[in-house]
Amino acid sequence: MTVIMTISQHDKAERFHALHRAETPLVLANAWDVASARLVADAGAAAVATTSAGVAWSLGAPDGDQLDRQLAIDLIARVAAAVELPVTADIESGFADTPDGVAETVRLVLNAGAIGVNIEDSTGPALRPVDEQVARIAAARSAADAAGIPLYVNARTDPFLRPVHDDPAERLRDAIDRAAAYVEAGADGIFVPGTTNLGVIGELSAAIDRPLNVLAGPGAPAVAELAAAGASRISIGAALAQAAYAVAQRGIREVLTTGGYESIADALDFRELNALLQT
Repeated sequence: MTVIMTISQHDKAERFHALHRAETPLVLANAWDVASARLVADAGAAAVATTSAGVAWSLGAPDGDQLDRQLAIDLIARVAAAVELPVTADIESGFADTPDGVAETVRLVLNAGAIGVNIEDSTGPALRPVDEQVARIAAARSAADAAGIPLYVNARTDPFLRPVHDDPAERLRDAIDRAAAYVEAGADGIFVPGTTNLGVIGELSAAIDRPLNVLAGPGAPAVAELAAAGASRISIGAALAQAAYAVAQRGIREVLTTGGYESIADALDFRELNALLQT
C-alpha cells in the first residue's frame, strides 16, 4: 500500500513534533497491528506508535533486525491508513546495512503514511560505533528533508540495555555523548531505554538538548513522576503485546490441560471489537 504524501501528512508531522513537552509528555501505548492501533486511538491517544518487537512477533519473526523490511512497511501502511492520528514507526536499526539503505527505508516509511521513526544504535549485543550511527541518522534526516516532510527522527541509544559498560556512570556518559552526536546529525528526539531511575532521567534530560523519550512499564514510576524528572515522551514498548500474548498462552494451556476457560473470561466484547474495525 502506498499513501501519497500530502499537506495532511505534513501537518500531522508538525503536530507530532509539538506533542513533545516536558510538562505534559507524549504518552505512547505502542501498537503492533491495526486492531491494537484502533484501540489506542479509541482510548483518546494523541498519536500511535508501533512496537518493533510486537510487529515482528505478529509477522512471524523475532525482534532484532530479522523482520523483512517490506513486511514491516506494509504493516506501517495499514496502521497509518486505519487511524487519523499521527503514526510513528519503530524501524529497529533501519532495516538496512548501510546509510543509503536506511535512507531508502525512511522513504518507504514516508510513502506508507507515517510521520516519525525510531532508529536504534544496537546491533546484536553491541552498539554501533558512533560515527556509523551518525551517518545512518544523517541519511534518514536527508531523505525526509528531500521528501518535504518534517519526519520526527527519534534516535534510540542503548548503553543502559546492552552489557557494554559495567559502571552505571559510564553508561550515563556514553548515552549523553551519543545523544549529542545524534542531535548534531539531525535527530529530533533521543530515546534512552533501559533505565527508569528518576535521578538518571533528570541527568539525561538536563544534558540532552532535545526531548527525552523513556521506556516505562510494570514496576516503573508513574507517568507524572517520569514527566517531573524530565521525560517529554513516555513509551511502553512491547509491554502491551507481551501482555496480550501472555493471555493467549494462559488460555491455550488451560483449555488443553484442564479443559477450562477462566483465563480468557475477561475478554473484549465481540461486537465492540468488530465495530472498532468497521471502516
